[in-house]
Amino acid sequence: MTTTLGSDWHAWQKSWDRQQEWYLPDREERFRVMLDMVEALVGPEPRVLDLACGTGSITARLFERFPKAVSTGVDLDPALLAIAEGTFAGDARVTFVTADLKDPDWTSLLPYDSYDAVLTATALHWLHSEPLAALYGQVAGLVRDGGVFMNADHMIDEATPRINAADRAQRHARMDEAKAAGVLDWAEWWRLAAQDPVLAEPTARRFEIYGEHADGDTPSAEWHARALREVGFAESRAVWRSPSDALVLAVR
Repeated sequence: MTTTLGSDWHAWQKSWDRQQEWYLPDREERFRVMLDMVEALVGPEPRVLDLACGTGSITARLFERFPKAVSTGVDLDPALLAIAEGTFAGDARVTFVTADLKDPDWTSLLPYDSYDAVLTATALHWLHSEPLAALYGQVAGLVRDGGVFMNADHMIDEATPRINAADRAQRHARMDEAKAAGVLDWAEWWRLAAQDPVLAEPTARRFEIYGEHADGDTPSAEWHARALREVGFAESRAVWRSPSDALVLAVR
């Protein structure tokens, strides 16, 4: 992508996906398993909260697979929300909400009191463990009985340092090859967004809010599963894993 994209929201959406796939080559497989579990546990017409929704990547795949689903996307990032709102303009199935997940009252901004599924991916590692556990408690209050929560994210098992190091070395070698072939990384994607006449202002606000990048934690999948049980979920465990990422599912 060498030119600005203006308000071509679908092009921005696609470019975001490509940039994320540079870091997460198994990203679509994670989404597939996530939606498999939604269908298995709450059916093909779910009411979904797309938590820390970004550009709406989960919502896009949700609607492609389940046309009768409804979604609420919540995020604080003004640039990614601009892309999400532009991409889904006119689609009555989705509502976007601007909210800070660190605000204890963020749930009051949602259009529904409960959801069949709360889904999130590659987002909550921005939080440290203590505020993340608090957020899990709020999520437990939003998921209906029998409903589900799923978090797909970087989840590192510190008990296996040699495995972690080998995986990291291999992933970064492959990433270097892809970047040499022209794939955008995170910083380069944001640099282009900052040059775009439509996204420049929300991008500037985004960096005022977040700074350059996360300084949160990446605890193990077992930590996430335990934290979810401690806030009231009946069952929780990883339902998908790669060497560095996992998808943890909790049932209310």
